[in-house]
Amino acid sequence: MLSGKHALVTGGGTGIGLAIAQALAEAGADVTITGRRAEVLQDAAGGVLHPLVMDVSDEASVVDGFSQAVDAWGPISIVVPNAGIAEGRALHKTDTEFWRRIMSTNLDGAFWTIREALKSMHEAGWGRVIAVSSIAGLKGLRGASAYTASKHGLMGLIRALSEDYLGSEITFNALCPGYVDTDIVTRNVQAISARAGIDEDAARAMMVEANKHKRLIAPEEVAAAALWLCGPGSQSVNGQAIEIAGGQF
Repeated sequence: MLSGKHALVTGGGTGIGLAIAQALAEAGADVTITGRRAEVLQDAAGGVLHPLVMDVSDEASVVDGFSQAVDAWGPISIVVPNAGIAEGRALHKTDTEFWRRIMSTNLDGAFWTIREALKSMHEAGWGRVIAVSSIAGLKGLRGASAYTASKHGLMGLIRALSEDYLGSEITFNALCPGYVDTDIVTRNVQAISARAGIDEDAARAMMVEANKHKRLIAPEEVAAAALWLCGPGSQSVNGQAIEIAGGQF
């Protein structure tokens, strides 16, 4: 289905990003995965994906990374701004360094990633931008004001761009999953356990209960939605926040 397309997935070495990258590759796309850790990317690539070290919180790194990817594998047709930091902290305990770290990755990084991808999409006259947001992009997430603000900002960016490109063959959508069974959940379990003074099983149960269907979401479920947005019949889906959380929020 995607033969001849070049896709780039940020944060593609683990979790949701890796699941999306693998799904796109199985559909025939050439897929570049980016991240900050070369060894993680190499292990994830498995000779099928193209690993590229790139830090989305650094504008120069993003610009250079896209240049390398295009030179090696051709213009970008599909981009998945997925790299993100999911950490919670009460606002009165949030210093500027923490706030900027969240924003520089979750929002600035998505902005630079999309901007650079659009250069290729303009030339081709076709493109799919699929941002990995969160239910926190649609509602307030308790104890995570910086994260929630970054994901709301990402949703605003996607919706504005969808209006800018109405009538073109370039679409902009966001995936908004609930709690997904990835390493991020494992780290958050440990953080919640320490912060709340509860054991890790109880902390994990809190995340499971937060999903409407009372189970963690598999990364492949998110990947399936991304793949659909790249395929035939999805061209009229634009500017949407697709909830993958077991029910309505």
